[in-house]
Amino acid sequence: MTLQQLRYLISIDRHRSFARAAEALGITQPTLSAMLLKLEEELDVRIFERTNRSVEPTAAGARIIRQAERAVAEAERIAELVAEQKGEVAGALSLAVAPTVAPYLLPQFIEHYVREYPQVDLSIRELKAGDMLDALQRGQADAGIALAGNGRPGTLEIPLYTERFLVYLSESCSRRHARFRPEMLEHEQMWIMQEAQCLRESAFSFCKARGRGRRIYEAGSIETLIRIVDRNGGYTIIPEMHLPLLTAQQLANVRPIEGDYLSQRRIALYLRDDCIRERMLNTVTDTLLRFMPRTMMEERIARFGIRL
Repeated sequence: MTLQQLRYLISIDRHRSFARAAEALGITQPTLSAMLLKLEEELDVRIFERTNRSVEPTAAGARIIRQAERAVAEAERIAELVAEQKGEVAGALSLAVAPTVAPYLLPQFIEHYVREYPQVDLSIRELKAGDMLDALQRGQADAGIALAGNGRPGTLEIPLYTERFLVYLSESCSRRHARFRPEMLEHEQMWIMQEAQCLRESAFSFCKARGRGRRIYEAGSIETLIRIVDRNGGYTIIPEMHLPLLTAQQLANVRPIEGDYLSQRRIALYLRDDCIRERMLNTVTDTLLRFMPRTMMEERIARFGIRL
């Protein structure tokens, strides 16, 4: 059994297709199939159930694959240790980014990162927080960016930045309300995103008192909510980093939230607690500092970067 064979297993499991796994590995499908058959014969166990329509790991295969992921990750740590010792920033970097964060970070992040670090093979996937943490623990991602407060044993959570929430009013509302207070909920329609804006640390009276308003609707994206408000009236809540995506006319409908309410969300960087790629992780934070408002960034990150 070799590391190459283990990488092949992981690729088959990830793609659930011999054709796609072979393409990703840069080998032919017959070569991949032959390798798997040889390994199954060597171990005397069936790792995948194959049909014309699907490729699924067996119960024993699933356990073997999880162990393969750990073995490959540990082997790759040797090369990472050498690179860190030499002060090199090169190799592959796999990031997982939450869908509620990706639209605001990725366009500028990718632009700056590929220009500043052309020697790094960067790959990014959008994953919900739970899937992101699974990918980290399996070695399928090197780091993740998502809402703070989602940590679990075996992972580190490093605060990156904090952004305010603002209220986006329809034109009819904005003409009547120069300021916005949460108690206005009783008089207007409120439109919210599915749980994503009801954050642990935000403690919005809006989200905790859904029954108080006349009607509350749920949508799947901020952009959809804004279009609903523009067409139907009422208001919604938007993160600060959505402001550059609004038109000049829409910006006139934005109001800060007044009163004693914690209207913000914290974004964190997640990694395995045995991560050693300090230099590589600092390429992520250094890139964020190139375009993020300095006042939003965590002070410790802005001053010192990441220290493992």
